[in-house]
Parts: sequence; C-alpha cells; structure tokens
Amino acid sequence: MLPSERYFGKFEAVFLFYGAMPTGVTVSETGRIFVCMPKWGDDVKFTVAEIVGGTLQPYPSLDANVVSQYNITTSFISVQSVVADGKGTLWVLDTGAPNFSEPIKGGAKLVAVDLNSNSIRSVYTFTEDVVLPTTYLNDVRFDFRVGKAGYAYITDSSSRGPGAIIVVDLETGYARRRLNGANSTSPDPYLLPKVEGKILMNRNQDGSTSPFRLASDGIAISPDGKMLYFCPLSSRHLYSIPTEALRDRTIPDMNLQDHVKYWGEKGASDGMITGAKGTLYAGDYENNSIRKILPNGIMETIAHDPRILWPDTFSIGPDQYLYFIVNQLHRQARFHYGNDLRQKPYSLLRMKIDESPAPTF
Repeated sequence: MLPSERYFGKFEAVFLFYGAMPTGVTVSETGRIFVCMPKWGDDVKFTVAEIVGGTLQPYPSLDANVVSQYNITTSFISVQSVVADGKGTLWVLDTGAPNFSEPIKGGAKLVAVDLNSNSIRSVYTFTEDVVLPTTYLNDVRFDFRVGKAGYAYITDSSSRGPGAIIVVDLETGYARRRLNGANSTSPDPYLLPKVEGKILMNRNQDGSTSPFRLASDGIAISPDGKMLYFCPLSSRHLYSIPTEALRDRTIPDMNLQDHVKYWGEKGASDGMITGAKGTLYAGDYENNSIRKILPNGIMETIAHDPRILWPDTFSIGPDQYLYFIVNQLHRQARFHYGNDLRQKPYSLLRMKIDESPAPTF
C-alpha cells in the first residue's frame, strides 16, 4: 500500500444542512447559534435562521425574511453574514444583492436584532457613495469601546468593482469607504487558486471562462479593538491596519495605505476570527485546512481534512469551540459550466480551541 497524505485535527458536526447552502454562522454569549443562507440560486425559504432543537427556524420571524417592495429596508433580502456581539445583539449584514446582482436600492444594510425580545432594534442603510452598484457586503466586526455607540467595520468583496472596508459610526450611522481599491483590499492578480487539485475559475454554461476575482472578504479584530485584520478572498495574503487610522477622517484615503501592515502569506481564506488571547483563526480553502496565527506571527495548521470542503465563516462560542461552516462553495455550478457538483449535506462543524471569543466592549 502506497503512503498517502496525512490528515489531522479533531472536529465534530454540530448541524447538517440538507436545504439551501449556508455561508455565515455566529454563536451568542448564551450559546444560541444563528446561520444565514444567501440567495445564490438555491431555494432559500428564509435567509436568516436559528438552530433550535436540531431544526432551522426563521429568525427573528418568517415575516422578517419575506421581502416586498414595501419593506426593502426592514426585511432580510439576501444575508451573507450574521454576528452576535457578545452583549445581547445579533447583527445581520444584508447584501441586498440576490445572485450577486446590483444591490437593491435601500436593501444593502446592517440590522441590529435584540436577542432578548427577538425584534429588530435598528437598521443602518448606506448612501450611494458607500454602497456602489458593484458592492457586495461580506462580513463585519464590531468595537463598542470607541465613539458613543461603537463602530462597525464591513468588507466589500466586490467581484467587478473596488474592494474596500466600510467604516460605520453606530451612533450617527455615518459610513465611509476606506482603502477603496487599495492593493490590500483588491484581488491578487497573480493568484491561481486551486481547490481539490483543480484551478478555480468562473466557467459559464456557454463555455466562456474568466478568472475568479473577489476583493476584501475575511475580517477580524484584535481583542483590544485596536487592530483590524483583513484579506481579499482571491489572495493568500494577510493585512492589518490600526482601527484608529480607519476612523480618522483627517487621513485621506490615498494616504491610508501607509498605515497597512503586511503579515505575509497565510493561505487563501474566506472566514477569519480572533480569540481573546489575540490568536487569529483563518481558513485555507485551497488546502482543506484551518490555521491559527499567534500575535507574534507564528502560524500553525490546526486541522487538515478532506471533509473541510471550503471553510467559510468562523465564530468562537462561549464554550471555547471554534465553529465553522463548510459549504463546498467551489463546487457551485458557476465554476463548472453550469453543473452543480455540490453534495449535501453542507455542515456546521466545531473544534475545541481553549480560547474564548475576543471581547467587543
């Protein structure tokens, strides 16, 4: 018998998805688990759900997940990311862009849901100079230690326009694009991503092809809130920037890249998260792996397994487990001439990391 590749890392399944493909997961401070399923072509009956008793329940209600022309700003259209902030709120990042379309006017938004009353508390929409026709709101992190109500940092992972980090003052709702089109938020033009041994590219039904190019996607914030880590999806590189520089309106955007630090290669990642000790956890979708990067820059692969077929969003629970969605994103029909190669179930997995979530307040 010939030797074969070594796999390692201990994880377990928390939930299996036999319906629409999930992207986001978050675990609240009380252990409640929320997920989201964006409208990418699957039959999505509700785009935000809570896992209750082994089933998916629309959250906060089915009504909140039903869109009409009259409730664009108060209902969930196509949600890419959900984040529990550790202090009683679930934040819902709605792309407003089903099937990667141009965002519906007023539909791209950040929504705060009160976890005690299970009701929408506030909605932040964006002006046309912040959410562009090309914008795809991807993931978000929070810090409530700055400003009167805290700040949110959102990645724009556009496939056909400038990437950026959108900075939102949660007191006033004022938002602006930062690092707009900068190298650090843009796809690496030299990357040839390879998943399951094959080059990942857009392969259309008509036989035409184009490179897979997505801008800033993964995002994580240090436990003290002072450093934001980020990476384009089409890149193996890791960057960081002081959050103070992002918030400083006196620094012109063109000068902001002087404040960006390059950390080197960490593998091509979708999701990222930080723990309370300052450890950064990142997926590596090319190598079916999960890595951790210590504050001193030392990197270690903590899981490498053929079942980790595209690790998407990460969350750390109060139980000190790292939760992550595995959704076979690279097997979607748009990468295979219209042939959907995904095999259900998609999964929510977790592994013990002995580290609590990074605090936000």
